[in-house]
Amino acid sequence: MNTTETSVYETDLPFEGRRQGKVRDIYQIPAQNGDAGMVLIIASDRISAFDVVMPTSVTGKGQELTRISTQWFEFIRDLNIIEDHLISTAPEDVPSLEPSLYEQCEGRMMLGRACEVIPVEFVVRGYLAGSGWKEYQNNGTVCGISLPDGLQLSSKLPEPIFTPATKAVEGHDENIDFETASKIAGKEVMERLRSISLEIYTKAAAYAAERGIILADTKFEFGYALDADGNTTDEILLIDEVLTPDSSRFWPADEYEVGREQDSFDKQYVRNWLETVVASGDWDKTPPGPALPQEIIDGTVARYREAATRLFN
Repeated sequence: MNTTETSVYETDLPFEGRRQGKVRDIYQIPAQNGDAGMVLIIASDRISAFDVVMPTSVTGKGQELTRISTQWFEFIRDLNIIEDHLISTAPEDVPSLEPSLYEQCEGRMMLGRACEVIPVEFVVRGYLAGSGWKEYQNNGTVCGISLPDGLQLSSKLPEPIFTPATKAVEGHDENIDFETASKIAGKEVMERLRSISLEIYTKAAAYAAERGIILADTKFEFGYALDADGNTTDEILLIDEVLTPDSSRFWPADEYEVGREQDSFDKQYVRNWLETVVASGDWDKTPPGPALPQEIIDGTVARYREAATRLFN
């Protein structure tokens, strides 16, 4: 994959249906010659924290995210348990894309099969952190699943647990129990995808552990593939990004210590700096975010790059 250091804060491609998330720009590629439509996902160098997109580009971040995600897709394909949406990471494979626009996509794009997204986040947790830790402190459960007494922050769970969440258009996703998720997506579908999510997590966590990384938790997304007429089929695909530092908690195993927050290969480095800005009274966690200094940009992308290198050389 080409990883030239071209910064892409946002893209402007000649396709309809453009959607811009906090990090990614998403375009709908219409069906052509009887083939089903596709979706073009571009990981920009934007970074968000506390639900605010920072005004500064973190050069190289989008490429590292794409590098990690596409390598994991290959890993999951070898498990042979579910098909995925990924078709290509090459700009020349995007229909009707002019070569002059390739630079916006190079090294940071995924061209995928068009899908109707199942509106549930498929979260698997192997360690107690984040919103799971907060819920456990209150009532000893995570998404309604009872856990043993005496666990601490960052404790390894007796076994991985499946803890679905709603997909929020804005703000934070909301944890829900399995019964509620089944009402959204159907019990049979949820049971199948729970099993697949747990299998992927367990095998990915073992792979990461061999490379000095703890995969504390992650979330997956799935969707129903669309046919050439744009109709929903019965085929369920693994979609979106997968097992990246933006959708997972990666901790360095050699620094792991129960009872405290862990250093991580993600944007926690940015959050920590922003907390100092908040503490000084210079920002209140509302838009617009403050400009990031170069040392924070460099330190952030270095963490993403180290995760990618440890995992996939």
